[in-house]
Amino acid sequence: MKKERMRAVDAPVQRNRPSTGYIYLVKNPSSNETSICAWDSVLYPGTSVVAPTRYGLDLGIIVSSADRLGGEYTPGCDQCRGACLHGECVDKNEEDGQEMPVDAEIELLYQADPDEDPCDTCEGCNPHPEPQEVSLSGDIIWIERLATPSDLTRYQELVAKEDEAMRICREKIAHHKLDMKLVTAHFLLGEPKIIFFFTADVRVDFRELVKDLVSVFRIRIELRQIGVRDESRVLGGLAVCGRDFCCHSVTDKLNPVSIKMAKEQNLSLNSMKISGPCGRLLCCLSYEFDFYVEEKRHYPPEGSKLKVGFDLMKVTEVNILSKKISLSGSEGRMLGIPQTAVFYNEETSRWEITKEYADEFLSN
Repeated sequence: MKKERMRAVDAPVQRNRPSTGYIYLVKNPSSNETSICAWDSVLYPGTSVVAPTRYGLDLGIIVSSADRLGGEYTPGCDQCRGACLHGECVDKNEEDGQEMPVDAEIELLYQADPDEDPCDTCEGCNPHPEPQEVSLSGDIIWIERLATPSDLTRYQELVAKEDEAMRICREKIAHHKLDMKLVTAHFLLGEPKIIFFFTADVRVDFRELVKDLVSVFRIRIELRQIGVRDESRVLGGLAVCGRDFCCHSVTDKLNPVSIKMAKEQNLSLNSMKISGPCGRLLCCLSYEFDFYVEEKRHYPPEGSKLKVGFDLMKVTEVNILSKKISLSGSEGRMLGIPQTAVFYNEETSRWEITKEYADEFLSN
């Protein structure tokens, strides 16, 4: 009977979670990984929480509501969010028809309400919609609790101890002569455990290293081998565009990037220009790849032939940004035509010049 009581005490408490709730995108500030977690009330971006991660219970930051994530892309959609909508270069004045600079437009907004910043109600500057309650099914991860002031204080104390933990670990690595590069160390907030992230070109036997670290810290030790792209994601830095690494500030999902994506976008194949500081191809090459593939369906492929008037010309370049097609003919003749001047003839299975453009070309 006594043993049964002890088992009942040791068993984890099963919480009765509701069938509906709010789901949020939660970012772990230490590893910069994101996860979708549920909570039973409305939370706003920037709220600190304690939530399960792939490494254990740790601090997390609410990034946004996740009930609208995963929507399908509509082909041809150009309604982006995330840029200030007050960035219009000019505006028409209805009284005299003159162009009004943006500064004057914003100044008028301030005159209407001097205490209101126009960006406070801008959909571009504030892309986070109000969270909506949704039905929950399956194994959804629940936020453990909202972070208290004591949790935040303890988190800062643990962060301050990470540099010393890095120094000790580097000394132990040098002592054991292991071929590995230590990237960072992190103390979990919700449980006594230290995680050391490292990179290595080969498989490393770190069993003796773990024993030494356990004897020093007296808590659970976990070593995680990551790749060079993951190293950039964890540490962060400035990319060639001058902004933070996409993998550090935008998304933690490291999608495959191939040289085909650079070719499809007519980019230079110089590895120095299309590679990031991590030495791998730029993650942003994959952002516009689908758009280029979609748009190029409306253009004849490079190398194909088009009959313009009485001359058979070759397509040398397709520029989907300017919507122009460059052609070369006999005797070095060059011609640039708009995308609207061509169409695909289903009957002949060939790209042809429209009758309107052909008549205009011949008349000139």
